[in-house]
Amino acid sequence: MKVNKPTQVKGQAKSQKWKDVRGKRCRPPITPSQLNSSPVMARAAKEHQATVKKKPSVKRLKKKAKAVSDSKKNPPQSGAKKSHTQANGGSVFTIDNESNDSQDWKEYSQSIHRNGTETSGEVEDARPDRLEGQSLHHCAERDDRQNHAVLVMQKNQTLCFRGKCFLTCLYGRVEVMGFTIEEGQESYPLFSPASHCPLTIRALDSSGHTRDDKTEAASILRKYLSAASRKRLLKKITPNSSVILLEPMETPLTRFLSSFADLSELFSPPMSELMSAVLDTPLNGLGMIPLVSTIHGLNMSQSYRDALNAMVSACRGDMDGCAVIFVCGTKNVGKSTFIRTLINTLLNHTTSVDYLEGDLGQTEFTPAGCLSLSTVREPLLGPPFTHQCTPEHMIYYGQSSCEADLERYLESLKSLWRRRSQSRETPVIINTMGWVKGFGFKLLVDMIRFFPVSHVVQLGHSGITQCPALTPEFLRTAHGCQTHPPAQTALDEFTESHSPPRSYTHLIVQSEFQGVGRQGTAKYQRTNEHRELSLLAYLSQLQSADPGPVRPLHSLTPYQVPHTAVALGVIHCEVVPSHMFYAANASLVGLCCLSEKVTSRGGPVMLSQAPICPCVGFGVLRGVDMARGLYFLLTPVDPSILRKVNCLLLGAISLPSCILTTQPASEGEIPYVTTDYSFDLTGAGKLRVFKGLTRPSQIGM
Repeated sequence: MKVNKPTQVKGQAKSQKWKDVRGKRCRPPITPSQLNSSPVMARAAKEHQATVKKKPSVKRLKKKAKAVSDSKKNPPQSGAKKSHTQANGGSVFTIDNESNDSQDWKEYSQSIHRNGTETSGEVEDARPDRLEGQSLHHCAERDDRQNHAVLVMQKNQTLCFRGKCFLTCLYGRVEVMGFTIEEGQESYPLFSPASHCPLTIRALDSSGHTRDDKTEAASILRKYLSAASRKRLLKKITPNSSVILLEPMETPLTRFLSSFADLSELFSPPMSELMSAVLDTPLNGLGMIPLVSTIHGLNMSQSYRDALNAMVSACRGDMDGCAVIFVCGTKNVGKSTFIRTLINTLLNHTTSVDYLEGDLGQTEFTPAGCLSLSTVREPLLGPPFTHQCTPEHMIYYGQSSCEADLERYLESLKSLWRRRSQSRETPVIINTMGWVKGFGFKLLVDMIRFFPVSHVVQLGHSGITQCPALTPEFLRTAHGCQTHPPAQTALDEFTESHSPPRSYTHLIVQSEFQGVGRQGTAKYQRTNEHRELSLLAYLSQLQSADPGPVRPLHSLTPYQVPHTAVALGVIHCEVVPSHMFYAANASLVGLCCLSEKVTSRGGPVMLSQAPICPCVGFGVLRGVDMARGLYFLLTPVDPSILRKVNCLLLGAISLPSCILTTQPASEGEIPYVTTDYSFDLTGAGKLRVFKGLTRPSQIGM
């Protein structure tokens, strides 16, 4: 593909062996005075109030593996106080009239704080205190001049919020979604949108430091607060305190998403939480709104915490090779949340974690329809659309489900695994789809045999796993789509020697949050909306990094690509070659690299079948010029990489309707959009092709 933009090649850090991580991470400091508070948050606060009136480097962790704690177990209740429980996968607003003896819990929590030490055992069960209401006025100070706030938190205190912000730990250490943030590190972006459960910041014990807390804290706060504000906060600081800096955040991603009317309140509390939002604290106006204790964030069950601890212990121990963790479970059971928490927890101990994406519908780092292999080096402190990036290796499958072509799905995963360096000693996490019945279950059996799995984590709910337990004993007699007993692991395919079936550790995690097993019905919580958010986030990379107005996609200058330079293929349905351009026009296409050279006989090159080839990114095919033989393509992919692209693949992943219907500054009739179309006509819909499938009634488990 011919391109004219300047090249800019980024180097990648070399993978390092599993070890304790030290030093600074993440983004450079920002200038808070250059940022503005979110107008959506300000408007939400105003409307709600009207309704009511009616750097030095430090050690990452100690040598000993830190246990995963449950900051949400047995949340504080008082009498018959109503509880609004938050689901892991989205906001599910329910009423729980069950009550506990809150006074006993209060005394227990106070005794924990008085002792200033953790109890023995792997898991912390100390009852956390939520910062809300008046408590936030006493422990937080705002500097309007620099537009930021400083918050003092005591051990096990939590702050649950909606919105977005940058967090910097100035003193002590805090934990967010399994990741520990310590003083001396750079700031981290936190995203807590209405599409997923709210984030929770939890203060950790820092009593291991011997220090003059008043003197050190005063020196630190001098950079961020006035003398009067410093004096008030210093009274709250003890050797066991944590002090964090909260700054507003505005990025090309957030600006682009908020430019669409339907997404303008994405980072505001949903209606079910608005009455529980705390709207009169020093933190308001920074882009984040605290939530009261009746709203819960991530809800970890005991088996959830045990599995996380087991993974950390296994990776920290002397394993024969690296840990390969296979995570599976039915839909809406919290797999993605579990994996993000697991990755963050492992990053407390190692520089990177490898991630193999096997879920086509709910991808973590790419738009939907992709299988990929990524190396994660930074914590995931938000839902997938907030950390879209280009994986090390990616294959564009083109659909949100693999049922149409199971063989191509499995062969694509094998191809990605072959590309992974087998000498790397970083842990690997394999994500799977929520399809656990029929052929979906057979795929799980095949995948466990294909890869050298060391741990299988199977998520379920209601006391069951919704499918047979994938234990080593069960796998000895189970039938897959491509493998049958007696079967050796498909590790034989990747190694020269034929080894006996490999054993692995099987763990069952029972999810206990409200709404488990059911798709969210509130705004932004449906799976198709999650897919659209990820795609919009990818397209936001077309925006300038400099603050300024959002540029509509139709105002950007596209690349001009000759028809003879690239092949065009449709991989999700049958299309007559003469109609190929009609199908691909104004659509999302995968930018792929065929191994063989594309040769043309003077016209466009069409593919007759779906290839399995590397994909380097995505683009929007803005138009086709038949007279000059050109494609017009918009893409954020670097020009140096675009020169390798020789194939455009069209799949079933379509552009969000808002891209075509709500672009600003468009006049007259909207192109590519029509209502004069009938799907009742014969042949008007897509002709779907299924390869190698039989009826479900003929499937034997």
